[in-house]
Amino acid sequence: MKLRETFGRVCHDTRIGLDLTQLDLGEAVGVSRGHIAKVEAGRANISLDLLERIADALGTRVDLVASPPTFLSEREPRDVVHARCSGMIGRRLAGAGWQIAREVDISDGRVHGWADILAFDPRTGTLVIIEIKTRLQDLGAVERQVDWYERHGHRAAARLGWSPRRSETWLIVLDSAEVSAAIQAHADLIDQAFPARADHMLAVIRGTERPMGRGIAMVDPASHRTDWLLRTRLDGRRSRSAYGNYADAARALEPKRRGRA
Repeated sequence: MKLRETFGRVCHDTRIGLDLTQLDLGEAVGVSRGHIAKVEAGRANISLDLLERIADALGTRVDLVASPPTFLSEREPRDVVHARCSGMIGRRLAGAGWQIAREVDISDGRVHGWADILAFDPRTGTLVIIEIKTRLQDLGAVERQVDWYERHGHRAAARLGWSPRRSETWLIVLDSAEVSAAIQAHADLIDQAFPARADHMLAVIRGTERPMGRGIAMVDPASHRTDWLLRTRLDGRRSRSAYGNYADAARALEPKRRGRA
């Protein structure tokens, strides 16, 4: 209900309770009886000044509470590691024939979240919503983000002119020992929450498998290998991570500045 409709109802009910006519109230606040009638019907574009005068005349307290929208994730300039991961993932998907959109607002009008990448394969009608993490510090928060994207991602895809028939949500994390340790520490939860793995995700990209749910894989943004989505330790991987931690990756991926001649 709009503010003016809510206030109009309160004004009407309070006036009746005080046994006042619309003329009485109008004279008390300096407006016509007809204007009071419009206020009570919720049809008047009432100013805050008049609202306060009416509330004072009726002995009513009015509190104006403004609730800002809720943001699941902050939209801000990303660091070099995240940017390199996003750029590499987008290029690989585009090279495989997928349509790409980055930093997509996924909202219901009040709650907002920005998906790192939305990818759509027009050949199969598959939508993939991708969340990229360079660290894995709060898995619960990641799950809440992913759940929101799954519920509202198709609406965001429609705004892009896409018509997905099926979808899958992927958590793609930096290939670091730091992230691997976090995955192992939450192995049971990740097994349940993200059952799809790198091999399946690569097959979805190639169009040889259908989406089966949420997936998790690792990525080294500096890698040029064909199978660019990497397995985690949960999939029996034994090879070393590309980076020790986030700081190692930042140093390795920071653009090199040319020295002066």
